[in-house]
Amino acid sequence: MAEWYVKQLGFTIARSGGEPSHARFLADSTGSVMLELYRNPAASVPDYWKADPLLMHVAYGSENPAADQDRLVEAGAVVADELMTTPSGDTIVMLRDPWGVPIQLVKRARPML
Repeated sequence: MAEWYVKQLGFTIARSGGEPSHARFLADSTGSVMLELYRNPAASVPDYWKADPLLMHVAYGSENPAADQDRLVEAGAVVADELMTTPSGDTIVMLRDPWGVPIQLVKRARPML
C-alpha cells in the first residue's frame, strides 16, 4: 500500500518498520504532512469499501483532477463519486485507492494553503 502511495501520489517513505506492524510513515512533497500506514494485529482492518467517503477521506490538492483521476484509475483506483464543480467553484472527484480508502482530488477555486 505504501509503495502505491509513493508511486501514484508522490509521497516518500520517511520511516519504515518490520514485524509485527510493518509501519510506514509517508511524507508528502512539502514535508509538512505525514500519513502512517500499519497493521496492528490487535485490531481488525476496517472494510473501507463499505464506509461512505463523506465519513472519512484523504484530500489531495490537484492542479488537474480529471487527468489525475484517469492516471489513478489506470493504477487501480476506482471512481466513488464523479468529477464535479461545487457552487463555490472547487473541482472535486472522489476515488478509492485499491484497498478502498477514499481519496478526494480537489482543485480549490480559492487555495486554502
